Amino acid sequence: MSQENKTAAISFGARVRKSPFFDSTRKDGAKAFSVYNHMYLPTAYAGTESEYHSLVNDVTMWDVSVERQIEINGPDAYEFIRLLTPRNLEKCEIGRCLYVILTDHNGGTINDSVLLRLKPDQFWLSPGDGDVLLWIQGVAINSGLDVNIFEPDVSPLGICGPKAPALISKLFDGEHDDLRFYRARETSLAGIPMVIARTGWSGEVSYELYLRDGKRGNALWAMVREAGQEFNIAPAAPNTIRSIEGGMLSYVSDITRDDCPYTIGLDRLVDVDQDIDFIGKEALKKIKENGPARKLVGIEIAGEPITAAPEQPWPIFSHDEQVGYVSRCIFSPRLGKNIGFANVPSELSSISTELTIKCYLGDLTASVSAFPWVPAERIAR
Repeated sequence: MSQENKTAAISFGARVRKSPFFDSTRKDGAKAFSVYNHMYLPTAYAGTESEYHSLVNDVTMWDVSVERQIEINGPDAYEFIRLLTPRNLEKCEIGRCLYVILTDHNGGTINDSVLLRLKPDQFWLSPGDGDVLLWIQGVAINSGLDVNIFEPDVSPLGICGPKAPALISKLFDGEHDDLRFYRARETSLAGIPMVIARTGWSGEVSYELYLRDGKRGNALWAMVREAGQEFNIAPAAPNTIRSIEGGMLSYVSDITRDDCPYTIGLDRLVDVDQDIDFIGKEALKKIKENGPARKLVGIEIAGEPITAAPEQPWPIFSHDEQVGYVSRCIFSPRLGKNIGFANVPSELSSISTELTIKCYLGDLTASVSAFPWVPAERIAR
């Protein structure tokens, strides 16, 4: 149960792709990286708690180029997109963004993604970590539909925090002050082509600037960094504390291929009554009827602050029997307690159910809690 405390390093090489903002992130103090979607992702600048305070009080900028876009276009693009997800897309008009789940034939989760509809026959999918492009191309082979599927030259830069709207207004001279939540439109900044969207995985009000010219990443970074000085802008990485507070799930950590949407509490993204015969429809019908065998639940953990997220899932026991695992957990400064997510049998998913966690800290007592603890989207006026 011990956890070694050793300094680890990641080496940079040509085999793993670098984002258009890579040089800028290193110049601005990125101290650690991970590999996500075959690309380097900054994971630390000033540290998780310091970046958390910048995120919830001011504004932060994130290199999230690892959200490798998948473009699907062509005469049958809309029909094809509807095969990939159980979410009903009938109201997905031009300029709309939707959070969707991609499911396999057993109802398991291939990935979660943000879907952007730019034109009647042009869509982008912005997925979590995984080879979604290859899966979608495989689905297309025998679909009989006329579509083009590829990775475009698109690299998102996140602008996140309560002062993000003020920064966006300054950058674009108020042009996008009317952009609503989960909406997107094509635009440019100082001649740099992009799509701006009111999306992001921060828990705070967020925008993403989808850069459409990879050669101009450092120029865009510098422009945003300079304009943000009056708002106390800071570079940051996706924040574990705020994502858990806000109930935002992480693919591979909180969501796995074995989890269906009903397990992870995303029932709202499934419409088994629509006419479209999407992948996994029959399996999801049966799961909906019978109920999922397992549930992802929120937990609150007693004891001293947990200052670092688990490097691997922590086993959960009930009456000396291992029944599940903690996927992520951390101490929340504003809540003053440890919070996280756990995958457990459905019969142990009721609020206040007590569980025992075994980890390098010893045996910890946890109780099932409702989540999110802190709702998303706060705008400074």
